[in-house]
Amino acid sequence: MGSTFRNLAAAGALILGMAGAAFAGPQYLDASGFAASGYDVVAYFDKEQAPVGGQQPAPTPGKASITAEYNGAQFAFASEANRDRFLADPAAFAPQYDGHCAFGVARGGKVPGDPQLWRIVDGKLYLNLQKSVAEMWEADIAGNLTASEANWPGIEAKEASARPVPELPAGTAPLTN
Repeated sequence: MGSTFRNLAAAGALILGMAGAAFAGPQYLDASGFAASGYDVVAYFDKEQAPVGGQQPAPTPGKASITAEYNGAQFAFASEANRDRFLADPAAFAPQYDGHCAFGVARGGKVPGDPQLWRIVDGKLYLNLQKSVAEMWEADIAGNLTASEANWPGIEAKEASARPVPELPAGTAPLTN
């Protein structure tokens, strides 16, 4: 219990500390300039998910030459077929909470989501900030979704942190070829 409390306290401090204003916008963008850090959001839906608590498959990098705009941001895709699937129904594929961390939203914050820490729940894509945060989110997905759905309308228009995702290597997506 002590370890769980320390993890929860650390995550809370991280989320509150990162909630400093940097920019407001409809979709989280990192230094890549792309939504979901340049990873193909459609490709997640074709992957077999790990059981809750397990390591998810790696995201699929998009290509800078295959893009579409939605919600004020450029999304990159690994194939034209994935781009076309996205364009047919962008809201079905775009990460929830404009690509911000699902656990952060559940706790009332608006911080970046890491495209490596993903889970599809009820046909929707959710991202989390870092591994310890994803573990806490997955410990009570239903409860955290209830909280995040209640919190999102009040924080959606607020400014978000522009700090980079802590464990996301720079320059891995989108691909330039």
